[in-house]
Amino acid sequence: MGWDGGHGWDRDWPRGEPRDADRAVTWRRSAAKVSVGVPGVSRSPGAAARTLTAAPAVLPAQVTCIEVVEAYVERIKEVNPLINAVVKDRFEEALQEARQVDKLLSEGPGDDYLEEKYPLLGVPITVKEAFSLHGMPNTSGLVNRRNVIATSDATVVSRLKQAGAIPLGVTNCSELCMWYESSNRVYGRTNNPYDLQRIVGGSSGGEGGVLAAACSVVGVGSDIGGSIRMPAFFNGVFGHKPTTGVVPNDGQFPNAHGVRTSFLCTGPMCRYAEDLEPVLRVMAGPGVSKLKLNEKVSLEKIKFHCMDHDGGSVFVSPVDKEILQAQKKVVEHIESDLGVQVQRVAIHKMKYSFQIWSAMMSSKDSNGQLVPPWCVLIWEVGVLQDAQRFTDLLGDHGKPVWPLWELMKWLVGMSSHTFPAIALGLTEKLMNLNHSGNAKLVSMGKSLQEEMEALLGQDGVLLYPSHPTIAPKHHSPICMPFNFAYTAIFNVLGLPVTQCPLGLGSEGLPLGIQLVAAAYNDHLTLAVARYLEKAFGGWVLPGKV
Repeated sequence: MGWDGGHGWDRDWPRGEPRDADRAVTWRRSAAKVSVGVPGVSRSPGAAARTLTAAPAVLPAQVTCIEVVEAYVERIKEVNPLINAVVKDRFEEALQEARQVDKLLSEGPGDDYLEEKYPLLGVPITVKEAFSLHGMPNTSGLVNRRNVIATSDATVVSRLKQAGAIPLGVTNCSELCMWYESSNRVYGRTNNPYDLQRIVGGSSGGEGGVLAAACSVVGVGSDIGGSIRMPAFFNGVFGHKPTTGVVPNDGQFPNAHGVRTSFLCTGPMCRYAEDLEPVLRVMAGPGVSKLKLNEKVSLEKIKFHCMDHDGGSVFVSPVDKEILQAQKKVVEHIESDLGVQVQRVAIHKMKYSFQIWSAMMSSKDSNGQLVPPWCVLIWEVGVLQDAQRFTDLLGDHGKPVWPLWELMKWLVGMSSHTFPAIALGLTEKLMNLNHSGNAKLVSMGKSLQEEMEALLGQDGVLLYPSHPTIAPKHHSPICMPFNFAYTAIFNVLGLPVTQCPLGLGSEGLPLGIQLVAAAYNDHLTLAVARYLEKAFGGWVLPGKV
């Protein structure tokens, strides 16, 4: 079952599209701004309608919202046993909400009214389990919280639902959202749709996997060190980390406090680049005006910069040749097609990305309190509360967790925690804080931020690798735990970044690139992502190798 030696899927992988998409269908949604296409079906977008057309020679028939939701439900049922991305569904509720959409459309209140009031009307979405979705579990993979059920919606979830989106369920993440493999003792491990022996990334890994497998249209993710962009890269989809402080982070567990509120971002994940912007608009709410999304972007006037690697940090892997080659093709295409010169840059301080991120995540908060540097081992610790020990959070207000004892239990298969979480607890107990070294790195980080803002200005976009390697095999990230530095550095710099897929490599695994702009210039990276999708094909259906 699964990937066949890197050359194709065996017979157990569901090929093609959900069975409901075998028909030629058109779904008329007056308020639609987001593609609801299912794999194997071409998309014909329009300002006031979307069509799902199976074959040009076949005249499309009308399809309802309930049929679209049913198609995605069936797709999840077919694929999820292989990838384990959706950890709790709400299919019955979703189907009922789809019936309400059809009723609303049949009443014909008017296209303009629907488009303004429900910009995501009937769009099937999934939500990272760390976010509150009413009636769904909210454990963040912590065994002690396995009975916690959300009684309200996170702010972004509420906004998406109010815009007409229909949640299908919640997706897997790493334990306490603190590692870049989505695996925990509550739900188990999530597998990459392109190769079941590979990771989906973390901590929004379930979202990456469910989108790649065409089980959802839009995903809700969060990112403090790459938790949106790494899963998007490993799974060949689009992900956007907005400029810091625009999209609210309320309603997720654990949440950021103190200085780390400046680094945690909530953002959209999608199969198609054009879907990022309308979803981001809804997520941002009143703050969306800061992101300049209404400004027209002239690609020929963008000043493109390119950096092939971080300069050779000893803490991270060298960038794979295929990733470098894919980035080279992007540069060549931009130069030949747009007639612009892509400037190669070598930013020396990027070599210290991991150290800078760790130091800034451990810096003093607004009250002058020094935050413990637990993140020196694993990034997602940044979402923990100020001055609260990680071992206390593992206990979740219960009995204290003793990492050494948990390690002994883990060795005989009796611990309720994952090895990365135990290792982090041990690090917390053993590590001493280097005050002077930390201060120097924080200063370096602020200097790097100024350098990046000066380089990018109001019209610049940086091309930078999403990760030094393609999707690693399960468990292997523990050998190179700091490779997340390629994404993490932009969290502490507060810059908007869009992860853009660039097709598949020789092993049938996704390639990609990060598009970086200065603060509040999200419109630039989103525009370039749409451009590159047309040039390089964007998302590729798993199994079509």
